[in-house]
Amino acid sequence: MIYSLHDIFLGRQPILDRNEHIVAYELLFRDGDGGHVNIHENMNANAEAIIRSFGEADINEVLGDKKGFIHVNTELLLSDLIELLPCDKVVIELPETIEVSEQVVNRCRDLKAKGFSLALDDFNGSAHLEPLYEVINTIKLDLTQIPAEELEALIRNLKRWPMKLLAKKVEYIEQAKQCIDLGFDLFQGYYYARPVALDGSKHADSSKLALLKLIELILVDAETDELEQVFRREPSLSFNLLRMINSVAMGLDYKIASLRQAIVVLGQQQLQRWLQLLLFVNPGGGLNNSPLLELAATRGKLMELLAASLVPKEKDLMERAFMVGIMSLLDALLGMTIQDVVNQVNLADDVEDALLNYGGKLGKLLLIVKKIEQNDLDAANALLADMRLSQTDLMRAQLEAMRWANALKEVAAD
Repeated sequence: MIYSLHDIFLGRQPILDRNEHIVAYELLFRDGDGGHVNIHENMNANAEAIIRSFGEADINEVLGDKKGFIHVNTELLLSDLIELLPCDKVVIELPETIEVSEQVVNRCRDLKAKGFSLALDDFNGSAHLEPLYEVINTIKLDLTQIPAEELEALIRNLKRWPMKLLAKKVEYIEQAKQCIDLGFDLFQGYYYARPVALDGSKHADSSKLALLKLIELILVDAETDELEQVFRREPSLSFNLLRMINSVAMGLDYKIASLRQAIVVLGQQQLQRWLQLLLFVNPGGGLNNSPLLELAATRGKLMELLAASLVPKEKDLMERAFMVGIMSLLDALLGMTIQDVVNQVNLADDVEDALLNYGGKLGKLLLIVKKIEQNDLDAANALLADMRLSQTDLMRAQLEAMRWANALKEVAAD
């Protein structure tokens, strides 16, 4: 059987640098029956789908301007198929269990000479992998698999070669800081989406609180003048909002020049959407490479699209699904509990129930999206079946959500 990209699950995990900028993604492919089969366990069907999808531009739209780390097995590494991949867009990722034969080492040298980058996954210090060190660009260490007392010595040894060190499964900001001190260059994990409690000497960014106030005003149908008064007190918000809605993601044929025009052209419902996204933008306007913004945008859009598949033409449900996706990350952004976030804004009952209890249709959609992000495909499959959504519904929505989030980041600098 030959799979198309719509027959397989696609996961995308960001890889960050020391400044928490997204520099690449690990692409995770699973077969469409919900199993945990990936490319290095079942080359024949999935490899063809992946390689063909690059030619059809699906994966290029998923990656944007970043590279994709793709797992391969020995068979695919040695095959001609791999050379059909664009060397400037992929990093060939070898499993730690690969047999390091002379043929494998020579093949890696050949691929590197042709412009490919190579990575070694799940490294644990095994000496048999040393012949690959001279050709590997990135080596990935799983923090859950290496005892803390052995990690420093292992890193010191690896630093003798000109390769970047990537820490996998970084789940907390404290781990990320420790890894920076140890000399890691790259990081993979959702630590940036974990809430960080504010201590008594710190307060949430006033501009974020102003945005929450604006969102609440829109929810109660406030007048345009009242909205403008809030913006006047936070002029950087006005600037960033206009930059965002004039981005390629908006799709307008003309530029919006004022907030009043934005409210008239967009309507309060669409303005609310952009204000929600603006919560994740730095005061200085940093849209590109923000992992939390990208996760929020992708999560919100994916929930909106799944809601459209679930109940076609019910636009109010789609808007509320988008809001749940965005607001589900405000605890991480503001250093509050999700209950405290909910208390700040007068939300619809089903939105509040979804955020606090995963209740109702919106709560189940949020849970599906989170399980996909965690690569828990068994749970995601069960939830999809319960909601009577198909894997094709999910894949189409994923591709469109990733495409939309990538477009959102392509905002002009001026």
